[in-house]
Amino acid sequence: MATILDGKAIAARVRAEVAGRATAFRERYGRPVGLVAVRVGDDPASEIYVRGKKKAALEAGMHAEEHHLEASASEAELLARVRTLNERDDVDAILVQLPLPRPLDPEPVINLVRPDKDVDGLHPVNAGFLATGRKGSRPCTPVGCLKLLDEAGVKLEGAHAVVVGRSNLVGKPVALMLLERNCTVTLAHSRTRDLAGLVAQADVLIAAVGRPRLISGEWVKPGAAVIDVGMNRLEGKKLVGDVHFESAQERAGVITPVPGGVGPMTIAMLLSNAVDLAERRATGATRQAG
Repeated sequence: MATILDGKAIAARVRAEVAGRATAFRERYGRPVGLVAVRVGDDPASEIYVRGKKKAALEAGMHAEEHHLEASASEAELLARVRTLNERDDVDAILVQLPLPRPLDPEPVINLVRPDKDVDGLHPVNAGFLATGRKGSRPCTPVGCLKLLDEAGVKLEGAHAVVVGRSNLVGKPVALMLLERNCTVTLAHSRTRDLAGLVAQADVLIAAVGRPRLISGEWVKPGAAVIDVGMNRLEGKKLVGDVHFESAQERAGVITPVPGGVGPMTIAMLLSNAVDLAERRATGATRQAG
């Protein structure tokens, strides 16, 4: 029977550490870390997510704002708002809540956010830094996945990690981060031939494909570490992951639940990223002044 990784408890510890860093930043530089979320439209899930992020930032001692644009806002209006935030010295971290309502294209918006304020790590510059092993902002959910593995004491060096899902938000970046940690990485997806056979080889399994219970517990290698990023609602009610939890729990060594696993870590790592960005900007400004 697998050990269940308590994402809520681990996230609480991360958030406490972040609050300490945010306090130290305020004391040293005379201002709080500034985090701003931009939300367009009235998608209920986006509203809940942004409210939770803002609340967490305020609890950590940061300055947090939400800029809400109507669903009818044009691309020009949205880009103008991002430009304004890019130029504000009191804003260290900018996130644009996705998805955007149609017909808005997220790509120009993501590309406009300054890389040194890109708290989600989605800007092509930061994606390139990750691919080439340079320092930069990293997407929050993948960072949270690795934090969970570290907290569980999972040995990554030399392990075979299978990532199911190829999104720019989770699958691709977490595969690169696992490579940095000296894993042998296989990147799979919903159209992979013999997905069950690949999963059965995984010492570490990251499921981020967005298909409810796609991965059967019978596929899981005995003793494997299973991180389930999936957040899927069945019949609009029950929340389940991409892994069939009950059967996987019988075979895995450690496993994350849904909810209560990766989700809380995403917000915690967002806050950590925000402080990282603030510290880099402040240090860079100090060096330039000197």
